[in-house]
Amino acid sequence: MKRAGSDSFGNTPILVGVGQYMEWGRPPTESLSPMGIAAAAGAAALRDTGAAERVSETLDALVSVRIFPDSWNRPRSPNPFGRAENPPYAIASRLGLNPELGVYGNVGGNTPQKYINEMASRIAAGELKLAMVVGGEALKTAQLARRENLTLDWQESDERPFEDRGIGEALATAHEFSHGLGVPIQTYPLFESALRAQAGHSLDTHLRTMAEMMKPFNAVAAENPFASYATPRSVSELARVTEENRFICLPYPKWFNAMDGVNQGAAVILTSLDHARALGIDPKKWVFLHGCSEANEQILVSERVNYHSSPALGMNVRQALGMADKTVDEIDYFDIYSCFPAAVAIACDELGLDRLDHRGLTVTGGLPFFGGPGNNYSMHAIASMVEKLREAPETFGLITANGGYLTKHASGVYSCEPYHESWQVPDFHALQLEVDGLKYPLFTERPAGQAIIEAYTIAFRQGEPDRAIIVGRLAASDERFLANSMADPELLRSFIDHDQVGRLGMVRVAEETGGDTNVFVPQ
Repeated sequence: MKRAGSDSFGNTPILVGVGQYMEWGRPPTESLSPMGIAAAAGAAALRDTGAAERVSETLDALVSVRIFPDSWNRPRSPNPFGRAENPPYAIASRLGLNPELGVYGNVGGNTPQKYINEMASRIAAGELKLAMVVGGEALKTAQLARRENLTLDWQESDERPFEDRGIGEALATAHEFSHGLGVPIQTYPLFESALRAQAGHSLDTHLRTMAEMMKPFNAVAAENPFASYATPRSVSELARVTEENRFICLPYPKWFNAMDGVNQGAAVILTSLDHARALGIDPKKWVFLHGCSEANEQILVSERVNYHSSPALGMNVRQALGMADKTVDEIDYFDIYSCFPAAVAIACDELGLDRLDHRGLTVTGGLPFFGGPGNNYSMHAIASMVEKLREAPETFGLITANGGYLTKHASGVYSCEPYHESWQVPDFHALQLEVDGLKYPLFTERPAGQAIIEAYTIAFRQGEPDRAIIVGRLAASDERFLANSMADPELLRSFIDHDQVGRLGMVRVAEETGGDTNVFVPQ
C-alpha cells in the first residue's frame, strides 16, 4: 500500500498551523472585540505554519465559527456594542487575507470539527487549496461592560459576499422552554439524574463521583496558559456545596458547569500535502486527519431514546475510528467534550472508556476550567491536540465535539503519522439514517393520569431551590411528557434530599397557568 505523501495522494488534507489566544484582566475599553480575538488566534496559526506570508497569499477559504451573541435569534439580533456584519471578512481584513470563500458557521459546539471535516473534504476533492477555520469570543468583556455601564464600538461592515449558514436546527420547542428545557444549565442535569439513578447513588456519593472524574480536567487546566479558570481545586472542593460553589441546578454546583465568561480564540489552518510542499512548510508541522464523522441525536431533548446514553455520539466516534483503522485502546490522547459532567460520563460509556482512564480525558482542561468560549471550545481542543501530537509524532488523538444538549456530534482522529489511503469522508448520511431508525418514545404535550419520573432537576435561584423540572412517562401509555412541580419549599427540599427517578405521581395540564405547562404531583 502506498503511503500518503506519494504522488497518488497529493490532495490528502493536513493541518499545518494552529493558534490560540486568551485575554484576562484587561479593562473592557482595552480589550479586543470577538473578531479581534479570532484574528489574534488566526495570526498565531499563520505564524505556526512557519510560512505565514506564503500561506496568506494562497489561503482561499476562511470559516468563522458563529459567536454566542448571534446564536439565539434569526435574523441576527442587535448587539448592544455593535458587531461585525461580515464575520469571516472582518477576521480576514485584520490578517491581510483575501479568501474567495468566506463562511459564517451555524450554531453548535460540534462546528469546529464539523467545518474542519468540510474543509478537509473540499481540499481532498481539489476544490480548495488552503483554508482557515477560526473563532473567538469576547464574552467576559461584554459581561464587564454591561456591569460597568460602558459603551463599546464593535460595529463594522464589509461588502464582500459571504455564506451565512444561519442558526441551524431549532434545538428546543416553546413547550420545552416553558418547562425549563433549552437552557444548558437546566437541561444537562436531567441527563445527570438518569446517570445517578442508574448508579444508585446518594446525592453526596454522586457529587464525590463527579468530582473525582472532573478533578483531572482541573489539573490539566492548571498547567494550560490559555485556561481562564485554572485555579487548582481538590476533589473535596469540587464536591462540597458552599456559598461560592453553590448549586446551579441539581446535582451541579457551580464548578461542574461550563464557564462562558471568557475572552478566548483559536484557529486551525488546513491544506493539501502537495500545497504544503509547494509552500515549503516543514513536514514536522503536518498533522493528518485520520478519521472523522458527524451524527445528530433526535434534535429535541424530549424525544431522546433515554437520558443515560447518546447513540449518535458513540456511533459517530466508532465511524471515525473505523476510518482511521484504530480502536479506542490505540488512542493516546483524548479531548472529550466536557460542558457538564454528564456529557463526559455518557461519552465514556458510549466509547467503553473508564471515566478515570489513566490517559486522561482532556488536553485543555475542559469547559468548566479551561473555559467555554461559545461554539468554539473544540477548536482549542484541536489546537492543543496538534501540539501534543507534534511532540510525539507516532501517537494518535481523538476529539469529540458536542453541540446543543448532547444533540449534534462530530469527531476527529488525528496523528502526525501519514494517512495511508486515498482520503475521503465516510458516509455520514448512512450513519444518520441508522441513528434516525432507532426506537424513540411517543411524546404528549397534554398528559393526564398516573405517571412516573424518568429524569428531573431542581433549578436554584440565588442558592435557593426554585422549581422542579421533570421528564416523565404516563403509566397507561408510556408516553413521555414534561412537567414542573408545585412551588412548595418542603416538596422541593424532598426532591433534593431523595432521588426522585422512578417516583410515582399524578400529572395534569396546569390550567391555572393558562394551560401552557403541566404539573406533576408526587404520591
